[in-house]
Amino acid sequence: MSVDLEDFTEFAAVRGAQLFRMAYLLAGDRHAAEDLTQSTLGKLYAAWNRVRRADNPVAYSRTVMVRTYVAGRKKTSREHPTDVVPESGDRDRDTALRLTLFAALAELSSRDRAIVVLRYWEDHSVEGTAQILGVSAGTVRTRSHRALAKLRVRLGSDISELSGL
Repeated sequence: MSVDLEDFTEFAAVRGAQLFRMAYLLAGDRHAAEDLTQSTLGKLYAAWNRVRRADNPVAYSRTVMVRTYVAGRKKTSREHPTDVVPESGDRDRDTALRLTLFAALAELSSRDRAIVVLRYWEDHSVEGTAQILGVSAGTVRTRSHRALAKLRVRLGSDISELSGL
């Protein structure tokens, strides 16, 4: 096995689960998340010499994933709302809250969902999110404000109702 392939294999093994979690948040469906993760890893492999030389290969991989997701959503809508809960080995106490949040995220446009995930799940700055998406910081601010307003309407203001507390 070549050194490049070994480096990529190690990166994919270490970061694959993290990429899948982000893909699931973006896609809202296990199968679509698997496809998005696989597409992202394929693109990273094809450009591995460039990725490996980047200052932050993890950030590079997130950028590739978000741009792949947004580009794919522009072409066609693959998302289909369903009442079936995806399989999960993790049985958290906040399952109802998480499912409600995922359903609310699914109602956002792909760009708004990407902004919310990057800003509030991945904890990127406005400028970092703008750079990843290739838009202005003002666009990120405006769209995140509107997306959060939509989520507030959808989720309501009483978190105790959603979390069962």
